Amino acid sequence: MQSRAIRKAGPIMLADVTVAYDRHPAVHHVSGRFAPGSLTAIVGPNGGGKTTLLRAITGAARLDSGRLDRGGLATDEIAYLPQQAALDRGFPIACRDVVLMGHWRRAGLFRRLGSVERAQAEAALAAVGLGGFGDRQIASLSAGQFQRLLFARILLEDCPVVVLDEPFTAIDARTTADLLGVVARWHGEGRTVIAVLHDQDLVRAHFPETLLLAREKVAWGATAEVLTPANALKARMMAEAWPERAEACVRAA
Repeated sequence: MQSRAIRKAGPIMLADVTVAYDRHPAVHHVSGRFAPGSLTAIVGPNGGGKTTLLRAITGAARLDSGRLDRGGLATDEIAYLPQQAALDRGFPIACRDVVLMGHWRRAGLFRRLGSVERAQAEAALAAVGLGGFGDRQIASLSAGQFQRLLFARILLEDCPVVVLDEPFTAIDARTTADLLGVVARWHGEGRTVIAVLHDQDLVRAHFPETLLLAREKVAWGATAEVLTPANALKARMMAEAWPERAEACVRAA
């Protein structure tokens, strides 16, 4: 399927960003930038704030301090794919209708979608290997098929920034390879793509930029320079040393 002209976004800038829950920081004083059109993995120990940072970028989590500039984009111009575990697959809805949700940003909730939009949904399903699945109920899909479906919805959203939270967890190798092809296509179209990932071999092979996060930034830059044994040890030590009930601090200006 063909995309419309993509709106150009500026860099996503983080300046001393802290996000806390009940004053206990999940992301602590993180600064840096996602360059326009960059392809970046976010890695780090469990509980290191990776999902929280994505939620801050998409506007789903409020900053406690610092500044976050989304490159001139509204939050509804950022496509967000949460972890599969956070999604309800029991709702009775057909695959085509899930994909058509990708039109809501432009069409609104109450505009009737016609034959053009339905054809685009079918093309998006075909693009992710789900041709002919339009009438299937989502409860009948495997984990890999369901993830393909969510990627199809993002294709229709057609946003300049795509944010993915553990998009390849619990899916088979073929589906991972196919969806990595979609990610590469987005990158080639000039979209900014940010993904939380655990498989560092996959990160090294497909993601040129990496942020290593352990509540605080450990390293951010070229993947080969970030994913080093020294940085991995530092991240683990930071995670182990962090007091669970620590409160967010305020740095002097």
